Amino acid sequence: MGQLAPLSEEPINDEDFARSQRRSRHLQAWRHWIKTHFPLLFSKKSHHLNVLLSVLGCPLFPLPLLPQPPNLSLNQVSSSAEYIIQQFTAATGCRKLEGRVKNVFVTGKVAMGVVDDAGMGSNGVSERGCFVMWQMVPDMWLIELVVGAHKVVAGSDGAVAWRHTPWLGAHAAKGGVRPLRRALQGLDPLAVSAVFSASQYMGEKQISGDDCFALKLSADQKNLTDRSDSTAETIKHIMYGYFSQRSGLLVYLEDSYLTRIQSPGTNPTYWEITMSTKIEDYRPVEGVMIAHAGQSAAVITRFGDSLKAGPAITRLEESWTIDDVAFNVPGLSVDCFIPPKELQTDFTLEEDLDWTSPLHG
Repeated sequence: MGQLAPLSEEPINDEDFARSQRRSRHLQAWRHWIKTHFPLLFSKKSHHLNVLLSVLGCPLFPLPLLPQPPNLSLNQVSSSAEYIIQQFTAATGCRKLEGRVKNVFVTGKVAMGVVDDAGMGSNGVSERGCFVMWQMVPDMWLIELVVGAHKVVAGSDGAVAWRHTPWLGAHAAKGGVRPLRRALQGLDPLAVSAVFSASQYMGEKQISGDDCFALKLSADQKNLTDRSDSTAETIKHIMYGYFSQRSGLLVYLEDSYLTRIQSPGTNPTYWEITMSTKIEDYRPVEGVMIAHAGQSAAVITRFGDSLKAGPAITRLEESWTIDDVAFNVPGLSVDCFIPPKELQTDFTLEEDLDWTSPLHG
């Protein structure tokens, strides 16, 4: 049985009563969403593990995969972005995977920690764990991530992306099927070339002493609308990829998105999450260059008129290493990517607040 709405001490007519009931339900849903996705804000005793896993565990890429770009020759390249992607595909040798690789298997280790949580008392202790990821190109994938005492599972069957967490159970992702961000951190060079084939060239930038070309992707309005609901609106989601001029490889990913949260009769609160990932230790796996290590940092900034003390900021960090990568693992079929039976298609905001990236949980 749901919680009863507060009783009014004054007589009201039927219309006022119905309006009061709707307002109460909206407020309860909003408070439940905030407490579910951001337990760190409500209890100093709450462990930071939920926050870490919600943001850094299984975030989705802001855009869906596009059809594979054509393998253009040098005299066919019509833009700087196309030239950069052509250099990336040549540097990784990922064209060798086309038509030859049916699936990919990856195992790795992670270490996560809250390094600054707006005065809530982080002790800086790192949580360690591991993950296993399966993928059937292009849109079927499954990841199991275990950190501390928690296990998070996320997947896509090509039609719907979903996630299961200990605190929310199974829920689908809004905005259609998108690739796993972790797979684009150098693990799936074909997906990198596909998503950045429609990017915009933004010039050059030095990253950790390496001169890089910068490419930009932005989620369009339809994508943002599909990922919003009456409680929270995704205002923007922008991704930058930085490709080394020296090696041609993707060495840095950075994305940022802004969400507006408002319940009836209250001032809006804004959540901005930025995540940056350094990608390194590329090694050949059956002739294809795959990244085997990296570090990610996420900054969660909360601001708005309702926050009298000013913006609240939480900083998270993750380091990861890859233990094993294998292609064409026997026995892996489409049945491995079927969503859980209890998956609910009618859900409140999953949005990147519970999937990255806000808290994308």
